[in-house]
Amino acid sequence: MTTLDTAQLIALAGALGWASGVRLYLVVLLTGLAGFMGWVPLPSGLQLLAHPVVLGVSGFMVFIEFFADKIPGLDSLWDVVHGVIRIPAGAALAAAVFGADNGLGALVAALLGGTLAATSFAAKATSRAAINTSPEPFSNIGASLLEDGMVPLGLWLAVVHPVVFVVLLAIVLALSVWLIRVCWRFLRQLFVRVARIFSGRPDPGTAAAFTLKSPFSKQNDHHV
Repeated sequence: MTTLDTAQLIALAGALGWASGVRLYLVVLLTGLAGFMGWVPLPSGLQLLAHPVVLGVSGFMVFIEFFADKIPGLDSLWDVVHGVIRIPAGAALAAAVFGADNGLGALVAALLGGTLAATSFAAKATSRAAINTSPEPFSNIGASLLEDGMVPLGLWLAVVHPVVFVVLLAIVLALSVWLIRVCWRFLRQLFVRVARIFSGRPDPGTAAAFTLKSPFSKQNDHHV
């Protein structure tokens, strides 16, 4: 079984960082399973993920997260609780790709992985919070299933087609920054309106001075 080349290692570090911000436990399970089954020659820093105990624990957490992430409201609470775990874990997993033997590479990978994990986590958390303002659960479930599929696809591309993955990652990051901005603006508007209601101040409702729009509306965000 041949070792991963430099391009694959760089892409794998990026994939682990980015995917950790979305589905940390699934990342740990899939990476460890790939090493355990001999599908991918894991770098020495990641070989611990192939330990049966780690596979068992991560598999159990994947099972829990799969259902928790599809319940409106609970998914956002789950994100809040795991926000302090996913970002440093993404940095640690990315650094482990290069291991202690390459201190500079591990440091750069940690910074890259942490940044990617923070970006993907922010995009996920803000978009899911915005989606949760809708009373129907189907958009929430659809978004969760999309995330479930993106993680294994990203990990697979990083190893098999690293250049393609890097290009797609750049596109996803650009979309994530846009999504964070749009959803945060929507949520901030929602928070202001809720604060008005609970403070007893008049609520403009759908008046021209304050119109609450969906963050995914095709209309331009401007006051009439």
